[in-house]
Amino acid sequence: MSEFGIVEDTMFIPMVGRIYASEKFPGILYDKKALSLKEKLPSALLETGNQSQYTLLASASRSANMDRHIQNFLKRKPDGVVIQLGCGLETTYDRNDNGQTQWYAVDLPNVIEYRRSLLPEPEKETYLSGDAFSDGWLRQIRRNMPDTPLLVTAGGLFHYFQEEKVFGLLQMLEGFGNIELVFDTVNKSGMKMLQKKYMKQMGHENARMFFYVNSAENLVTTLGRGVKVLADEPYYKFIKRDGLKIITKISMDISDRFGMLKMIHLEWR
Repeated sequence: MSEFGIVEDTMFIPMVGRIYASEKFPGILYDKKALSLKEKLPSALLETGNQSQYTLLASASRSANMDRHIQNFLKRKPDGVVIQLGCGLETTYDRNDNGQTQWYAVDLPNVIEYRRSLLPEPEKETYLSGDAFSDGWLRQIRRNMPDTPLLVTAGGLFHYFQEEKVFGLLQMLEGFGNIELVFDTVNKSGMKMLQKKYMKQMGHENARMFFYVNSAENLVTTLGRGVKVLADEPYYKFIKRDGLKIITKISMDISDRFGMLKMIHLEWR
């Protein structure tokens, strides 16, 4: 897959994790669309290699966490719109489509092109080519729906970018109002573990990581100006552990106890 850079190439990791969970641990995540794509992916991408059960389920757990936050948002704001940044090959729409919500998926042009070849644009989801960290996608959406509640999701995205770039995006969101953001992140110790151990297991040790959050409250204090923390939760808090290997359960428990991986949900009024 030479047409992708190092960061874009990591989009295959969560797809493999969702397929693995769907086949072996559907109680964590069942993704019918991911399973249907299995035969269309290059076989080399489906080889789990040195990945552990934990690393495979980490990606599926992120999807399960995102689903929960999306469904909660749509219950609170049924007229809301969902926007996925760095969408890659995510199949979130297929798991959560309620037949009325408008969705947008944003990624780089080469990724969107590949996405379209595997996941043709559905009726209620619009694909937008562009840089997730520029405001073009948001201006385009706000032109059509200036006051609509927006939920922006960024799954597995922020890790790979410098703090100033992520902060630039967070400050940009502030200027458009009535926006919520859900993303997964790590703390400083989680960053070291992710970079040194887990990315190596997944065959992506060259994918450098930079951004982490030790405390969501400290993050919003830095941002200021009306941003509110809706959730700063342990990553595996709501993930079922039935049937998992002992070492996987221990790894999840340690991660949650020390806040190594977490889900953060912010809101701008």
